[in-house]
Amino acid sequence: MHSEQPNYTQVFLTFARNSLIRDMTFRWDFIIQAVSSLCWMLMNLGFYLLIFQYTKEISGWSKYQFFLFMATTMIINSLVQTFFMPNAAEFSELIRTGGLDFALLKPIDTQFLISFRRVEWASMSNFVFGLGLLSFSLWQLEVMPTWWQVLLFPVFVFCGVLIFYSLMITLAATSIWLGRNQSLYNFWFYITNFSRYPLEIYRGPYGSWLQWFFTFLIPVLVVVNVPARLLAQEMDRQKWGLTAFAVFAAVMSLLASRWIFQSALGSYRSASS
Repeated sequence: MHSEQPNYTQVFLTFARNSLIRDMTFRWDFIIQAVSSLCWMLMNLGFYLLIFQYTKEISGWSKYQFFLFMATTMIINSLVQTFFMPNAAEFSELIRTGGLDFALLKPIDTQFLISFRRVEWASMSNFVFGLGLLSFSLWQLEVMPTWWQVLLFPVFVFCGVLIFYSLMITLAATSIWLGRNQSLYNFWFYITNFSRYPLEIYRGPYGSWLQWFFTFLIPVLVVVNVPARLLAQEMDRQKWGLTAFAVFAAVMSLLASRWIFQSALGSYRSASS
């Protein structure tokens, strides 16, 4: 008799619902987290408002084009922080306490269970703020997105989320080999910090090397640059080439992270052994 395959959509919705119930149980904590995240976004926005008092553009990006870039960054980061960051950060604790043993016994894919078991709903405040800033920037630029831009923008936002997720789950998987990986957060922010700026700023002998490394080896530079360019700038052959590469990078990153995660699980020894 064959065991029934789990409904992954239903499992995810259950995780999301339980997380929302938990957040609403501690409403003030939820509100404080959401407000503190918004305050950080506002301070970051204020910093660039100050910069644009002294310059008209940053590496070819005008004020509201750059704000559109920032909005895209907020949207992608908020999705990663909502669905993946708390789970990846707690993975080493699961290993230390033996909780991973129970996860391996569940009749569901372990990576799926580890990745989605908790949803940090407070981080969605940044998503809403990012959508608002995106709309405001398009209005100031007097840009009306075409149907293909409306269609492709969320597709490449999704590709960016996949690349960030792949990097995060890879870092989390190293906890199996290294024990408590306390440097996950630090290394994650060091690497993803490069994605917060337009590709054009990486010039010169050092910048060109960084651009190549973080585009083709660890492809964090395509995460925000590709979807932001779709809305903010005219597309030429070179930019379309980068856009096509973003899809390839997302697929290869996901496959590589899956292989690393499965390899790490193969090296895992139960906490009781």
